[in-house]
Amino acid sequence: MLYDAFSASGAERVPVPSGTAYVLESPPQNGLCTRELADELSAVLERFAADSGFSARKPVALFFRPGIFGHHKVGRAVDIYAVGGIGMDVWKERWDEAMRGKPRPRQNQTNAAIEARERKRNLAWRFYKALQSYGRWAQPYGYPIQLFGPWTRNEGPWRFISDRLLHAHRDHIHVAK
Repeated sequence: MLYDAFSASGAERVPVPSGTAYVLESPPQNGLCTRELADELSAVLERFAADSGFSARKPVALFFRPGIFGHHKVGRAVDIYAVGGIGMDVWKERWDEAMRGKPRPRQNQTNAAIEARERKRNLAWRFYKALQSYGRWAQPYGYPIQLFGPWTRNEGPWRFISDRLLHAHRDHIHVAK
């Protein structure tokens, strides 16, 4: 078992485990967090992977990097930088490119088709939506729900994100419990 040398409370931190339909390609210490967060993430990751057509034979890869601020040090947060072997920033770039290709507003059928196609093929967007739909993330009093990433301003759950906070989460998804 891995322990948190930084935690003031001495609480144990554990790595987020790989699951049946997903595998973590990052070193275990990159995903150290509380048991509560690890369990919550595992459930959401498993559901996302299964819903997206992944399985034990063909799992989806995820990559975490350790966070450096506040609640990362006590294990209440993790940062996810890649899904399916592709960085969140690249997935977001693909999303933005597809959305820029949408025709003028009067051509609503075409717009809907372009967006529907991107929603199906953009694994990171689907991952963000799974985290949003299936996870129970922290919301400290006076603060937004602790789910941030490249799609936060358009998709929520907290859309009134500052430019500084949005910029800081342009290349990863941050979740906290």
